[in-house]
Amino acid sequence: MDRDDWEERVAALWADDLGDEDRIERARVLADDAPHAALGAFELGGALDSAGQEAAAEAQYAAATAAGLARIDPARAAQLAVQHASTLRNLGRTEEAIAMLRAAQPHPGTGAAPAVFLALALHSAGRSAEALRVAIEAIEPTLPRYRRSVRAYAAALTDDDALAEDATPSVSVQGSSGSTWARSTGPTTSGA
Repeated sequence: MDRDDWEERVAALWADDLGDEDRIERARVLADDAPHAALGAFELGGALDSAGQEAAAEAQYAAATAAGLARIDPARAAQLAVQHASTLRNLGRTEEAIAMLRAAQPHPGTGAAPAVFLALALHSAGRSAEALRVAIEAIEPTLPRYRRSVRAYAAALTDDDALAEDATPSVSVQGSSGSTWARSTGPTTSGA
């Protein structure tokens, strides 16, 4: 089977409204027919993962990595980093998940998902301030305004010195007369 035909079957696997067991069985057949072992292991891992079979999914994800998924299909490798790390977190292997997500390479196919899943893993590890910072920093580039303030506040969650007096963020505000003025948005260290 050529790769295009196989990819069509993969798309159908995820488009169909299948039960978990049917999806897993179809994924096993796809894994056997895959043009590369890494591709098959990734798709089977995803089917197992979506069915809540994390331990079996983790084995497939590890096999996909070992078989060179990053070299064969960078887009799937980006998805693998998120899915595998999420599975590790669900298995209680939170520190491994955090390390995997911190090492995840940016890819347009996953967008901010690695940061979102990193925030979840950090929260699971009891590092809530760090988790919130990661989540805020993932959102900050999408904000039309207040980006500098948001960056400073996010940094302050894990760095007590981030909002020192000379680093206090300000926000430009346009008044009703059309004039623009700045006001401080952060705490001050002086009595002002």
